[in-house]
Amino acid sequence: MTVTEEKKKTGLEDVIAGESKICLIDGDVKKLYYRGYSVADLVQQNCTFEEVCFLLLKGKLPNTQELEHFKNELNKARLIPSQILAMIALVPQKTHPMDMLRSIVSSLSQHDEEHYDNSEEANFHKATRLLAQTPVIVASYHRLRHGLQPIPPIKKLGLAGNFLYMLTGEEPADFEVNIFDHCLTLHADHGFNASTFTARVVAATLSDMHSAATAAIGALKGPLHGGANQEVMEMLKTIDDEANVESFVQKSLAEGKKISGFGHRVYRNCEDPRATILREASKELSQREGNMKWFNISQKLSEYLVNYTESKGKPIYPNVDFFSASTYTLLKIPTDLFTPIFAMSRMAGWCAHVMEQHSNNRLIRPMEDYIGERDLAYIPLKDRK
Repeated sequence: MTVTEEKKKTGLEDVIAGESKICLIDGDVKKLYYRGYSVADLVQQNCTFEEVCFLLLKGKLPNTQELEHFKNELNKARLIPSQILAMIALVPQKTHPMDMLRSIVSSLSQHDEEHYDNSEEANFHKATRLLAQTPVIVASYHRLRHGLQPIPPIKKLGLAGNFLYMLTGEEPADFEVNIFDHCLTLHADHGFNASTFTARVVAATLSDMHSAATAAIGALKGPLHGGANQEVMEMLKTIDDEANVESFVQKSLAEGKKISGFGHRVYRNCEDPRATILREASKELSQREGNMKWFNISQKLSEYLVNYTESKGKPIYPNVDFFSASTYTLLKIPTDLFTPIFAMSRMAGWCAHVMEQHSNNRLIRPMEDYIGERDLAYIPLKDRK
Protein backbone atom coordinates (compact mmCIF):
# COMPACT_ATOMS: atom_id res chain seq x y z
CA MET A 1 0.00 0.00 0.00
CA THR A 2 1.41 3.39 -0.96
CA VAL A 3 1.47 6.48 1.25
CA THR A 4 -1.32 8.06 -0.79
CA GLU A 5 -3.51 4.95 -0.39
CA GLU A 6 -3.21 4.98 3.37
CA LYS A 7 -5.21 7.21 5.66
CA LYS A 8 -2.83 10.13 6.00
CA LYS A 9 -2.38 12.38 9.01
CA THR A 10 -0.77 15.76 8.58
CA GLY A 11 1.87 17.22 10.90
CA LEU A 12 3.60 13.82 11.36
CA GLU A 13 0.86 12.88 13.82
CA ASP A 14 1.51 9.46 15.42
CA VAL A 15 4.69 9.02 13.35
CA ILE A 16 7.62 7.57 15.32
CA ALA A 17 10.56 9.77 14.35
CA GLY A 18 13.22 8.26 16.58
CA GLU A 19 14.14 6.67 19.89
CA SER A 20 14.84 8.50 23.15
CA LYS A 21 15.51 7.72 26.80
CA ILE A 22 14.78 11.27 27.97
CA CYS A 23 11.03 11.69 28.22
CA LEU A 24 7.92 9.49 28.18
CA ILE A 25 4.44 10.92 27.69
CA ASP A 26 1.70 8.43 28.52
CA GLY A 27 -1.45 10.29 27.58
CA ASP A 28 -3.66 7.27 28.29
CA VAL A 29 -2.91 7.35 32.01
CA LYS A 30 -2.13 11.08 32.31
CA LYS A 31 1.54 10.53 33.15
CA LEU A 32 4.74 12.34 32.21
CA TYR A 33 8.18 10.93 32.98
CA TYR A 34 11.71 12.35 32.86
CA ARG A 35 14.30 9.59 32.57
CA GLY A 36 11.84 7.18 34.20
CA TYR A 37 10.80 9.47 37.06
CA SER A 38 7.23 10.70 37.26
CA VAL A 39 7.27 14.48 36.92
CA ALA A 40 4.38 14.70 39.39
CA ASP A 41 6.53 12.84 41.93
CA LEU A 42 9.52 15.10 41.27
CA VAL A 43 7.36 18.15 41.98
CA GLN A 44 5.71 16.58 45.02
CA GLN A 45 9.13 15.69 46.47
CA ASN A 46 10.34 19.28 45.85
CA CYS A 47 13.09 18.13 43.52
CA THR A 48 14.75 21.37 42.43
CA PHE A 49 14.97 22.52 38.84
CA GLU A 50 18.76 22.20 39.05
CA GLU A 51 18.36 18.51 39.95
CA VAL A 52 15.96 18.07 37.04
CA CYS A 53 18.42 19.72 34.65
CA PHE A 54 21.17 17.37 35.81
CA LEU A 55 18.81 14.40 35.45
CA LEU A 56 17.91 15.31 31.87
CA LEU A 57 21.50 16.02 30.84
CA LYS A 58 23.27 13.23 32.69
CA GLY A 59 20.58 10.54 32.82
CA LYS A 60 20.57 10.27 36.63
CA LEU A 61 19.65 12.30 39.66
CA PRO A 62 22.73 13.92 41.21
CA ASN A 63 24.09 13.02 44.61
CA THR A 64 24.92 15.79 47.07
CA GLN A 65 28.46 16.31 45.77
CA GLU A 66 27.41 16.26 42.12
CA LEU A 67 24.59 18.74 42.72
CA GLU A 68 26.85 21.12 44.62
CA HIS A 69 29.41 21.02 41.81
CA PHE A 70 26.69 21.57 39.18
CA LYS A 71 25.31 24.56 41.09
CA ASN A 72 28.80 26.06 41.37
CA GLU A 73 29.28 25.68 37.61
CA LEU A 74 25.91 27.36 37.01
CA ASN A 75 26.92 30.21 39.30
CA LYS A 76 30.17 30.77 37.44
CA ALA A 77 28.42 30.64 34.06
CA ARG A 78 25.81 33.30 34.91
CA LEU A 79 28.12 36.22 34.18
CA ILE A 80 27.44 36.90 30.50
CA PRO A 81 30.14 38.55 28.35
CA SER A 82 30.09 42.36 28.40
CA GLN A 83 29.77 42.37 24.60
CA ILE A 84 26.55 40.35 24.88
CA LEU A 85 25.16 42.75 27.47
CA ALA A 86 26.00 45.62 25.12
CA MET A 87 24.13 43.85 22.32
CA ILE A 88 21.06 43.41 24.53
CA ALA A 89 21.13 47.13 25.33
CA LEU A 90 21.03 47.92 21.59
CA VAL A 91 17.91 45.83 20.91
CA PRO A 92 14.93 48.13 20.13
CA GLN A 93 12.60 48.45 23.11
CA LYS A 94 9.56 47.25 21.14
CA THR A 95 11.25 44.01 20.13
CA HIS A 96 9.45 40.94 21.47
CA PRO A 97 11.63 39.20 24.06
CA MET A 98 11.56 35.96 22.05
CA ASP A 99 13.06 37.72 19.04
CA MET A 100 15.72 39.21 21.27
CA LEU A 101 16.45 35.84 22.89
CA ARG A 102 16.78 34.06 19.55
CA SER A 103 19.39 36.57 18.37
CA ILE A 104 21.35 36.76 21.61
CA VAL A 105 21.56 32.97 22.12
CA SER A 106 22.92 32.72 18.59
CA SER A 107 25.53 35.37 19.42
CA LEU A 108 26.61 33.53 22.57
CA SER A 109 28.27 30.91 20.40
CA GLN A 110 30.85 33.47 19.31
CA HIS A 111 32.02 33.77 22.92
CA ASP A 112 32.07 30.04 23.68
CA GLU A 113 35.48 28.37 23.36
CA GLU A 114 33.83 24.95 22.95
CA HIS A 115 31.45 26.14 20.26
CA TYR A 116 32.62 23.66 17.61
CA ASP A 117 33.23 20.76 19.99
CA ASN A 118 30.32 18.28 19.93
CA SER A 119 31.83 15.84 22.40
CA GLU A 120 29.63 14.79 25.32
CA GLU A 121 31.79 16.69 27.82
CA ALA A 122 31.83 19.91 25.77
CA ASN A 123 28.09 19.68 25.14
CA PHE A 124 27.45 19.34 28.86
CA HIS A 125 29.58 22.43 29.52
CA LYS A 126 27.69 24.40 26.84
CA ALA A 127 24.35 23.20 28.20
CA THR A 128 25.35 24.39 31.67
CA ARG A 129 26.25 27.82 30.31
CA LEU A 130 23.05 28.14 28.28
CA LEU A 131 20.93 27.16 31.29
CA ALA A 132 22.70 29.72 33.46
CA GLN A 133 22.80 32.56 30.93
CA THR A 134 19.29 32.42 29.44
CA PRO A 135 17.51 33.74 32.57
CA VAL A 136 20.10 36.52 32.89
CA ILE A 137 19.56 37.53 29.26
CA VAL A 138 15.77 37.66 29.60
CA ALA A 139 15.82 39.59 32.89
CA SER A 140 18.51 42.00 31.65
CA TYR A 141 16.56 42.82 28.51
CA HIS A 142 13.40 43.42 30.51
CA ARG A 143 15.13 45.97 32.70
CA LEU A 144 17.08 47.65 29.91
CA ARG A 145 13.98 48.18 27.79
CA HIS A 146 12.44 50.04 30.72
CA GLY A 147 15.49 52.25 31.21
CA LEU A 148 16.76 50.31 34.22
CA GLN A 149 20.16 48.77 34.85
CA PRO A 150 20.39 44.96 34.87
CA ILE A 151 20.64 43.35 38.29
CA PRO A 152 23.38 40.72 38.63
CA PRO A 153 22.37 37.33 40.07
CA ILE A 154 23.31 36.39 43.61
CA LYS A 155 24.96 33.15 44.60
CA LYS A 156 22.54 32.08 47.31
CA LEU A 157 19.61 31.88 44.89
CA GLY A 158 19.12 29.16 42.28
CA LEU A 159 17.86 29.51 38.71
CA ALA A 160 14.24 30.11 39.72
CA GLY A 161 14.89 32.49 42.59
CA ASN A 162 17.50 34.49 40.71
CA PHE A 163 15.23 35.12 37.76
CA LEU A 164 12.51 36.57 39.99
CA TYR A 165 15.15 38.59 41.84
CA MET A 166 16.78 39.94 38.66
CA LEU A 167 13.45 41.28 37.41
CA THR A 168 12.85 43.57 40.40
CA GLY A 169 15.90 43.56 42.70
CA GLU A 170 13.71 42.26 45.54
CA GLU A 171 14.37 38.80 46.92
CA PRO A 172 11.27 36.66 46.33
CA ALA A 173 9.50 34.83 49.13
CA ASP A 174 10.36 31.17 49.59
CA PHE A 175 6.90 30.04 48.46
CA GLU A 176 7.24 32.09 45.27
CA VAL A 177 10.61 30.54 44.49
CA ASN A 178 9.22 27.06 45.21
CA ILE A 179 6.24 27.48 42.89
CA PHE A 180 8.29 29.04 40.10
CA ASP A 181 10.86 26.27 40.47
CA HIS A 182 8.05 23.75 39.94
CA CYS A 183 6.92 25.68 36.87
CA LEU A 184 10.39 25.37 35.36
CA THR A 185 10.44 21.65 36.12
CA LEU A 186 7.06 21.13 34.42
CA HIS A 187 8.24 22.84 31.23
CA ALA A 188 11.70 21.24 31.09
CA ASP A 189 10.93 18.60 28.47
CA HIS A 190 8.04 17.02 26.61
CA GLY A 191 9.29 14.50 24.10
CA PHE A 192 9.55 15.29 20.40
CA ASN A 193 7.52 18.50 20.52
CA ALA A 194 7.99 21.04 17.72
CA SER A 195 10.90 22.95 19.24
CA THR A 196 12.72 19.86 20.52
CA PHE A 197 12.33 18.09 17.19
CA THR A 198 13.68 21.21 15.52
CA ALA A 199 16.71 21.10 17.81
CA ARG A 200 17.29 17.43 16.99
CA VAL A 201 17.00 18.03 13.24
CA VAL A 202 19.68 20.72 13.50
CA ALA A 203 21.86 18.56 15.75
CA ALA A 204 21.50 15.63 13.33
CA THR A 205 23.41 17.62 10.71
CA LEU A 206 26.26 17.68 13.27
CA SER A 207 25.75 21.37 13.79
CA ASP A 208 26.48 22.82 17.22
CA MET A 209 24.35 23.17 20.34
CA HIS A 210 23.93 26.95 20.04
CA SER A 211 22.58 26.56 16.51
CA ALA A 212 20.14 23.90 17.67
CA ALA A 213 19.00 26.03 20.63
CA THR A 214 18.56 29.07 18.40
CA ALA A 215 16.40 27.13 15.96
CA ALA A 216 14.39 25.68 18.85
CA ILE A 217 13.68 29.17 20.19
CA GLY A 218 12.34 30.13 16.78
CA ALA A 219 9.99 27.15 16.83
CA LEU A 220 8.88 27.79 20.41
CA LYS A 221 7.92 31.37 19.59
CA GLY A 222 4.90 30.31 17.52
CA PRO A 223 1.40 30.67 19.06
CA LEU A 224 0.69 26.97 18.39
CA HIS A 225 3.61 26.07 20.65
CA GLY A 226 5.20 28.17 23.41
CA GLY A 227 3.53 31.43 22.43
CA ALA A 228 0.18 30.09 23.59
CA ASN A 229 0.77 30.96 27.26
CA GLN A 230 0.94 34.67 26.44
CA GLU A 231 -2.26 34.35 24.40
CA VAL A 232 -4.00 32.72 27.38
CA MET A 233 -3.33 35.70 29.63
CA GLU A 234 -4.46 38.13 26.97
CA MET A 235 -7.65 36.08 26.65
CA LEU A 236 -8.25 36.15 30.42
CA LYS A 237 -7.82 39.92 30.41
CA THR A 238 -10.37 40.17 27.62
CA ILE A 239 -12.88 38.08 29.61
CA ASP A 240 -12.10 40.15 32.74
CA ASP A 241 -14.89 38.69 34.89
CA GLU A 242 -16.33 35.26 35.71
CA ALA A 243 -19.72 36.45 34.54
CA ASN A 244 -18.37 36.85 30.99
CA VAL A 245 -16.96 33.34 30.61
CA GLU A 246 -19.96 31.60 29.03
CA SER A 247 -20.70 34.34 26.51
CA PHE A 248 -17.00 34.54 25.57
CA VAL A 249 -16.79 30.80 24.93
CA GLN A 250 -20.02 30.69 22.96
CA LYS A 251 -19.04 33.65 20.80
CA SER A 252 -15.53 32.29 20.19
CA LEU A 253 -16.75 28.84 19.20
CA ALA A 254 -19.48 30.30 16.99
CA GLU A 255 -16.82 32.29 15.14
CA GLY A 256 -14.61 29.21 14.79
CA LYS A 257 -11.91 30.59 17.07
CA LYS A 258 -9.59 28.40 19.11
CA ILE A 259 -9.68 28.79 22.88
CA SER A 260 -6.07 29.33 23.92
CA GLY A 261 -4.61 26.88 26.43
CA PHE A 262 -6.89 23.96 25.53
CA GLY A 263 -6.29 20.77 23.59
CA HIS A 264 -3.13 18.77 23.08
CA ARG A 265 -1.83 16.43 20.40
CA VAL A 266 -0.88 13.80 23.00
CA TYR A 267 -3.31 14.30 25.91
CA ARG A 268 -6.41 13.69 23.83
CA ASN A 269 -8.72 12.14 26.41
CA CYS A 270 -7.56 13.74 29.64
CA GLU A 271 -6.20 16.91 31.17
CA ASP A 272 -2.51 17.60 30.70
CA PRO A 273 -0.96 16.39 34.02
CA ARG A 274 1.15 19.56 34.12
CA ALA A 275 -2.03 21.65 33.98
CA THR A 276 -3.35 19.78 37.02
CA ILE A 277 -0.27 20.75 39.04
CA LEU A 278 -0.30 24.34 37.76
CA ARG A 279 -3.97 24.71 38.69
CA GLU A 280 -3.02 24.09 42.32
CA ALA A 281 -0.05 26.47 42.03
CA SER A 282 -2.30 29.21 40.67
CA LYS A 283 -4.82 28.60 43.43
CA GLU A 284 -2.18 28.73 46.18
CA LEU A 285 -0.67 31.95 44.84
CA SER A 286 -4.11 33.51 44.50
CA GLN A 287 -4.97 32.71 48.09
CA ARG A 288 -1.64 34.00 49.39
CA GLU A 289 -1.96 37.21 47.37
CA GLY A 290 -5.61 37.68 48.29
CA ASN A 291 -6.47 38.02 44.61
CA MET A 292 -8.63 35.21 43.25
CA LYS A 293 -9.71 37.00 40.05
CA TRP A 294 -7.52 35.27 37.48
CA PHE A 295 -7.77 31.87 39.08
CA ASN A 296 -11.55 32.08 39.32
CA ILE A 297 -11.90 33.10 35.68
CA SER A 298 -9.52 30.32 34.66
CA GLN A 299 -11.28 27.70 36.74
CA LYS A 300 -14.73 28.64 35.49
CA LEU A 301 -13.52 28.73 31.88
CA SER A 302 -11.90 25.32 32.30
CA GLU A 303 -14.99 23.73 33.84
CA TYR A 304 -17.40 25.29 31.36
CA LEU A 305 -15.41 24.46 28.23
CA VAL A 306 -14.70 20.87 29.27
CA ASN A 307 -18.37 20.25 30.11
CA TYR A 308 -19.59 22.00 26.97
CA THR A 309 -17.28 20.12 24.60
CA GLU A 310 -17.98 16.87 26.41
CA SER A 311 -21.69 17.37 25.76
CA LYS A 312 -20.83 17.69 22.07
CA GLY A 313 -19.00 14.35 22.15
CA LYS A 314 -15.45 15.68 21.84
CA PRO A 315 -14.14 17.07 25.14
CA ILE A 316 -11.04 19.26 25.16
CA TYR A 317 -8.98 19.81 28.28
CA PRO A 318 -6.53 22.43 29.59
CA ASN A 319 -2.90 22.04 28.60
CA VAL A 320 0.25 23.30 30.31
CA ASP A 321 -0.18 26.83 28.94
CA PHE A 322 -3.56 27.47 30.52
CA PHE A 323 -2.85 27.72 34.25
CA SER A 324 0.77 28.80 33.75
CA ALA A 325 -0.61 32.16 32.54
CA SER A 326 -2.38 33.05 35.79
CA THR A 327 0.49 31.58 37.82
CA TYR A 328 3.09 33.80 36.16
CA THR A 329 0.82 36.83 36.42
CA LEU A 330 0.44 36.27 40.16
CA LEU A 331 4.25 36.09 40.36
CA LYS A 332 4.20 39.60 38.84
CA ILE A 333 5.94 38.47 35.66
CA PRO A 334 5.15 40.59 32.56
CA THR A 335 2.99 38.78 30.02
CA ASP A 336 5.45 38.98 27.14
CA LEU A 337 8.06 37.16 29.25
CA PHE A 338 5.88 34.04 29.56
CA THR A 339 7.26 32.38 26.43
CA PRO A 340 10.91 33.29 27.19
CA ILE A 341 10.37 31.58 30.56
CA PHE A 342 9.25 28.51 28.64
CA ALA A 343 12.53 28.74 26.72
CA MET A 344 14.53 29.14 29.96
CA SER A 345 13.07 25.87 31.18
CA ARG A 346 12.94 23.92 27.92
CA MET A 347 16.61 24.75 27.35
CA ALA A 348 17.31 21.78 29.64
CA GLY A 349 15.36 19.43 27.40
CA TRP A 350 16.71 20.89 24.17
CA CYS A 351 20.30 20.45 25.32
CA ALA A 352 19.62 16.91 26.55
CA HIS A 353 18.13 15.97 23.18
CA VAL A 354 21.05 17.54 21.30
CA MET A 355 23.43 15.45 23.39
CA GLU A 356 21.37 12.31 22.81
CA GLN A 357 21.21 12.98 19.07
CA HIS A 358 24.97 13.51 18.85
CA SER A 359 25.63 10.34 20.83
CA ASN A 360 24.02 8.08 18.20
CA ASN A 361 23.50 10.25 15.18
CA ARG A 362 21.75 9.71 11.89
CA LEU A 363 20.73 12.57 9.63
CA ILE A 364 16.99 13.22 9.96
CA ARG A 365 15.67 13.30 6.42
CA PRO A 366 11.98 12.32 6.00
CA MET A 367 10.23 11.89 2.67
CA GLU A 368 7.32 13.98 1.50
CA ASP A 369 4.14 12.82 -0.23
CA TYR A 370 4.23 14.92 -3.39
CA ILE A 371 0.76 16.09 -4.46
CA GLY A 372 1.69 18.63 -7.12
CA GLU A 373 1.50 18.48 -10.92
CA ARG A 374 3.93 16.66 -13.20
CA ASP A 375 5.35 16.89 -16.71
CA LEU A 376 4.17 20.44 -17.39
CA ALA A 377 5.20 21.82 -20.77
CA TYR A 378 7.65 24.72 -20.60
CA ILE A 379 6.16 28.04 -21.76
CA PRO A 380 8.59 30.61 -23.18
CA LEU A 381 8.64 33.90 -21.28
CA LYS A 382 7.13 35.88 -24.17
CA ASP A 383 4.09 33.57 -24.31
CA ARG A 384 3.23 33.59 -20.61
CA LYS A 385 0.12 35.49 -19.51
